[in-house]
This record gives sequence, structure tokens and C-alpha cells, in this order.
Amino acid sequence: MRTLLVSILIAAFSSTAFADQPVCSPPLNQEARKLRSSERINLCEAFAGKPLLVVNTASHCGYTRQFAGLETLYQQYKSQGLEILGVPSNDFQQAAKEEETTARICYVNFGVSFTMLAPHQVLGPDAHPLFKELANQAGSPNWNFNKYLLDRNGKVVQRFDSGTEPMSKSIRNAIETVL
Repeated sequence: MRTLLVSILIAAFSSTAFADQPVCSPPLNQEARKLRSSERINLCEAFAGKPLLVVNTASHCGYTRQFAGLETLYQQYKSQGLEILGVPSNDFQQAAKEEETTARICYVNFGVSFTMLAPHQVLGPDAHPLFKELANQAGSPNWNFNKYLLDRNGKVVQRFDSGTEPMSKSIRNAIETVL
């Protein structure tokens, strides 16, 4: 009888614990190294169940100044659950050659506090799996600073091109619909 009771309690606890866990969607079922760090981040553990703006970045691009707007956007909405993930890439030949330079531009020059990954490819067969899935859902980035807004279930709800400023009304309105 005691064994049966323990089994029932374990089953009840387990189903409750798993019911509260967000389901990991394909875009987030990945792991990657953080910028200028040996630390690896499980994207599912970090972002599942949260609205997420994913941005392919470059440190020597005309749009690099958008880091300031991305940081302002993050500060404005992070308390409501928004996360931002920056992914440096040299696919458009405008990124720093050294990861240290990329980190300095992000963290020192622009005060970025949202998560930045180590550089990855975002195009083609060698693209990071996150960007392969984003491309499947909304198309590949056509330049640096494309922005993909994912809802809490990891589905791309809108893609914004490089020219769309992070603090634009269109991005803020889209974010507010997924918060």
C-alpha cells in the first residue's frame, strides 16, 4: 500500500512539474557558445516560453548602430518577458575578424546586456540550426540586422528587414502582441 501511495505521489508531482515546463520548439532546440566565453547556452532552457527577438548582427556594418536601439528595446520590455538574442555573423563580410573586437563593440561601445552568441553562419548549408529553422519559417536573412520575432511557442510571427529600426512602431507593436 505504501509503495502504491509513493508511486501515485511521484506521478502526480511529475505531471505537475512537466505541465509547467515550456515545450521546446524547433528553433530553440539548439545549443551555442556565448560571445567571448567558453560558456555554452541551451537556447531551449534560456528562451522557451518567452517572446524572443533574434537578430543576425555584424560589428562593421552601417546598421551596427542598431545595437543601441536593441538595448533600449530590451530594457523597455525585459520586465514583461522579452528576450533578445544577437548572433554575430560574417556571412555578409562586415564582421570583425576577432571575436574580442565583436565583444568590445557590443558590450563596451553599445552597452549590450542581452544575450550575444559567438559568431555563426546564418546562411546556407553551414548555417547554425537556429537560422536554418528561422529560414524555414520566414526566409533567410538578406543582410545584417534582420530581426525575427518569435512568440512564446517559438513560432516566427514577424520578420523585419535591416532597415527597420529596433525602436520603430512596427517592432514595438509586434512585440506587444506577443508579450
